[in-house]
Amino acid sequence: MGRVYIVGAGPGDPELITVKGRRLLGQADVLIYVGSLVNPELVALSPAPEKFDSWGMKLHEIVGVMEQAVKEGKTVVRLHSGDPSLYGAIVEQMAELEKRDIQVEIVPGVSSMFAAAAALKTQLTLRGVSDSVIITRPAGATLDVDEVRELSRLGSTMVIFLGTQHLEQVLNNVECPPDTPAAVVYHASWPDQRVVLGTVADLAAKARAAGIEKTALIIIGGVVDATHSSFTRSHLYG
Repeated sequence: MGRVYIVGAGPGDPELITVKGRRLLGQADVLIYVGSLVNPELVALSPAPEKFDSWGMKLHEIVGVMEQAVKEGKTVVRLHSGDPSLYGAIVEQMAELEKRDIQVEIVPGVSSMFAAAAALKTQLTLRGVSDSVIITRPAGATLDVDEVRELSRLGSTMVIFLGTQHLEQVLNNVECPPDTPAAVVYHASWPDQRVVLGTVADLAAKARAAGIEKTALIIIGGVVDATHSSFTRSHLYG
């Protein structure tokens, strides 16, 4: 029997896939990838004779391709953007594969939130500024109610996925002081990466003026402007 590997492709830069992920790309007989999110350079790196762009495919179609390949003794790589544990919709795939007695191995990837922090040249946790990170998303086509307002009251670093199209709504909903530093990072680690810095009060206007409408992360909190934050020196350096 073959096997299915769910692999995190990383945030975009093809060099940010893990060593294990890159090896599995080279061993894949069947590659199923999210064409709208995964860098085509990674797809091209795989010598897999069968490649499927899953954009627009239904769950039963994706699982059907996997099942047939596994029955034929083939190695299947399901390539997800970033890290598959964050908004990756992998559990529903695994549930269907489990019904078919198909083994799955998950290979973590570098999340776009870490690439965004690198683009900002900051830490998501910074002593004296924020010791916690909140990962969330706003309500939209696939989520009726969110907790953005409630979570913003905690004063922690907020990383908001899938929110660029709702940027104005998100920034209007957060209960942070208007001068709280905030950023939008578009296509973190891609060649066309763009960073827009601002505050809760003015970030939406700045991002729209820069033409950013989708495929970006929103980061809110003092860590965004780390060089000017009143952080406390780490004990690591005495």
